[in-house]
This record gives sequence, structure tokens and C-alpha cells, in this order.
Amino acid sequence: WSGRQVCFDPSACSLWPSGSHIIGQTWQPSPIGNRLSVCSKICYAIGGAPYQITGCALGFFLQIYLLDVAQLDPFYASIILFVGRAWDAVTDPTVGFLVSRTPWTRFGRMLPWIALSTPLAVLAYFLVWYVPPFEDGKVIWYLFFYCLFQTLQTCFHVPYSALTMFISSEQKERDSATAYRMTVEVLGTVVGTAIQGQIVGMANAPCLPGPADLLALGNTSASHGINDTEHGISLDHTKVAYMIASGVICLIYIICAIVVFCGVREQKGKHCGFQSEPMSFFQGIRLVMGHGPYAKLVMVFLFTSLGFMLLEGNFALFCSYTLGFRNDFQNILLVIMLSATLAIPFWQWFLTRFGKKTAVYVGTLSVVPFMILVVCVRSNLIVTYIVSFAAGVGVAAAFLLPWSMLPDVVDDFQVQNPDSTGHEALFYSFYVFFTKFASGVSLGISTLSLDFAGYITRGCSQPEAVDLTLKLLVSAAPIALILIGLGILYSYPIDEERRQGNRKLLQEQRDNEADSETDSTELANMV
Repeated sequence: WSGRQVCFDPSACSLWPSGSHIIGQTWQPSPIGNRLSVCSKICYAIGGAPYQITGCALGFFLQIYLLDVAQLDPFYASIILFVGRAWDAVTDPTVGFLVSRTPWTRFGRMLPWIALSTPLAVLAYFLVWYVPPFEDGKVIWYLFFYCLFQTLQTCFHVPYSALTMFISSEQKERDSATAYRMTVEVLGTVVGTAIQGQIVGMANAPCLPGPADLLALGNTSASHGINDTEHGISLDHTKVAYMIASGVICLIYIICAIVVFCGVREQKGKHCGFQSEPMSFFQGIRLVMGHGPYAKLVMVFLFTSLGFMLLEGNFALFCSYTLGFRNDFQNILLVIMLSATLAIPFWQWFLTRFGKKTAVYVGTLSVVPFMILVVCVRSNLIVTYIVSFAAGVGVAAAFLLPWSMLPDVVDDFQVQNPDSTGHEALFYSFYVFFTKFASGVSLGISTLSLDFAGYITRGCSQPEAVDLTLKLLVSAAPIALILIGLGILYSYPIDEERRQGNRKLLQEQRDNEADSETDSTELANMV
């Protein structure tokens, strides 16, 4: 920014970028005033870990937990999974609207939401993984605390996502911070998979012989093989293991929230301006959804997310029953997430070298061959590890690339609507909503499909119809959804040329506002 900015609120002066020179109630930005330090970027990035850690644990393990540990009927489990996510149809846009109307405080507009929602969110998350000592109200228990956690997590993640637009007015700095954030988020999936998988994997719930197993009881070797590796482990041990894992994740959630609140400075600049005219909730929805590039990006994100969520939600069951790796599935999941973490720097380089739209195409399509391969090859643990490691490279692209495109859409909206500001939280809230909605739909459909196929709770083996259903849910269905999303992406209008043009126009707007405020201040001083 050029010129001087006026500090109308002396208490807010401390929130201006470090390196600025304050004179009385005016400040002169230094040339690096909008730059973010590496420490600030890391503190900001750490805030993305709780959403991914809890989301990964819920995505990979909640379905198998409700079926095999809480021992709910698959029909009721599907209701819990779908309703819990569909509830975000109300909470995400609502929280986004409330955040956009939140007045500025000495801590900012976003950070107080993060701080206040964290304690209740971790309590609700812990109770999701607790098996109550009664049978009749189990479904209500899990439905209530799952919905409550989704609501409180929304109060954390929507403001945190919108915080991207408030940590700096420079697009380059926001892109850099987003890269840090995506790296930490993928690392968060590794942490979530490792904590939940390794702790629970050491206390796998013992399986029960199904009809096919009972026919094999006459065979000594077959009967000896059933449950032999899980000798001495009871269902109570598994319940305790899930509670320990959830307790560790809750502790990490709290630490990450503290780091963000203490280490991130929310800037009150151009992007922090209040709406020029107050608008209703539905007016805000029409405003953001009426922006063509945003609507197309959301549809792309919806379909691709739905595909990857189908893969994520059913992969544990697929490894346990179709591939027969009941005692190794948590390690297979960990390999996928580790591979995704290592691939993040490559995709960040690819994104800057070839453009975001091209990167989304290449990155998302890269996982398709491995989705096909994993269901076509014979059950072999070594081959499964190799395929999983290769698939993790595509999973990294699915995490990083769609989120990197969202700030460009917000910038495009502000260029086309320069007098309408303060709607960043609405843009991010709908983006978060479609992620959760996709997860709910995928898990609900998956569990209902398994119910219709004849899924046997805690069975050592499953009917052939269940095996076929799992193959469709981790391969054919995700591939079809991904291709639909990429087809929509073809008409997405923001390319690299338009993105750079928006960046220049926004910079000109900031310079003009700075000059105008400087002239107004000098005129007031003369009077």
C-alpha cells in the first residue's frame, strides 16, 4: 500500500502488520508490511490440523465403529452418518452468515469463534467414541453428539477457513500460507490415521464366524484360523482403545487452537471491511451462489469430494473383508496418508508451474488408475501397499488443489463487486458445507448399500454381495463422480491470465483507497 492509513481505533493499531511505522494516529507501511513471517504461516497452518485429524478419524473409522463396536444395525448407522452431515446444511451457511456479521474485536472477527468453540467441540467429539451403557437410546446418543460435534466444528473451521483472506492483503502471501496449511492438513490426516488406526489396531474387535465360516468348522485348519490372531482381546478392550484414541485427538485439537489464537494476527485491512449494506441470510446466499465461477467451483468440489469420500469411508471395510487384511488395514491407510504428505511439495510446484486448473485435472486423474488396480489385482499385501503408496500422490492433489482455487474466486467476486465487502466467511462456509455434505451422502449411501447386500456385523467373512458392493464403492462409483466433477471444471472461467488480472485490479483498488484516505486525513489536519 502507498501513502498513510488512519488508525481510527487506537487499540486496533497493534493489529497492523509488523514493520509499520506508527506516528500519532497514522501509520506508514514498510515495503514488507504485508509479508507474513514463516512463524506466522506455520501458526496459521497448524489451525487446519484439527479439522483433518478428526475428519480423517471419523471418515475412516466411524462407519466400522458403529457397525462392529457399537453394534448398531446398518440401517440406523446410515441414518446417523447421513443426518449428522446433512445437519451441516443448516450449520455451515448459518455460521458463515453469523461470522460475516460479527463485529470487530481486539482479537479480530474470526479468532474469537475459534477460541470459544474448541472446549465444547472436543467434549462432543470424545462422547461420539463412547459406547453408552444402555441399548434403547444408543441411536439418539450417537446422533445427538455427532450433530453437536459437527456444529461446533463448523464454528471452528468456517472462521478459520475465512481467516485466509484476513492474514494478508497480498495474494502471493495468501497462496504461500495456503500451501503451508495444506501441508499441515495432509500431515493431520497422517496423524489422525496413525493415532486412531494404531491404537485401535492393537485392540481389534474379535470377529464372529458367519454362515460360510460355520460350514468350514469341520476343517481343523480353517477353524483354527478363525480369530486366532485376536485371542484374548475382548470387545471391551476395543471400546477402551477408541476412547484413548479420541482423548489423544482431543488434546491435539486444543493445542492447535491455542497456537492459532496466540500466533496469528488478524489484519483489519481491505478484506476486513464491513458490508456496505446489511443484508439478510438469504440475500447473502443468493449473492455468493449467484457468482458464476464460485457456483461452478463448488459443483466441481462437490462431485470430486463425494468420490474421494466414498473411497475413504469404505476403504477400511474393503481392506478388512474384500482383501482379507483385517489386521493390516490401519497400516495401509497410514501408507496412503504418508505418501500424500510427501507429494504436497510436488503438487505445489506443479501448481505454480502449470496453473491451478491444469493441476486439478492432472492431480485428480492420477488416482483413477490405482482405484481400478486395487480391485482388479489378486489379494496380495505387498501389492496393496505399493498401490496405496502410489494412490496417495493423487490424494494429496485432492486435498491441496481445490482449496487453492477458492481465494481466486473471492478475489474475482471483489473485482466485480467492489462495493460489496465482508462476505468471505459465506464463500468459505458453503465450501466447507459441500465437503461435509459429500461425506454424509457417501457414508449414508454406503452403509445402506451394505445393509441391502447383507452385511454381517463383526463377521469374520461377508457374503459375495457385500464384497461386490465394496468394490463398487471404492472404485467404480468414485471414478464416475470424479469424471463428472472434472467435466464441470472444463467450463470454470478463471484461468491464470484472469487470476493475474484480478490481482492487479485489486492492488489498484487498495492503492486508490489508501491515497483517498491520505488526502482526507491531510485535509482534516489543515482544517
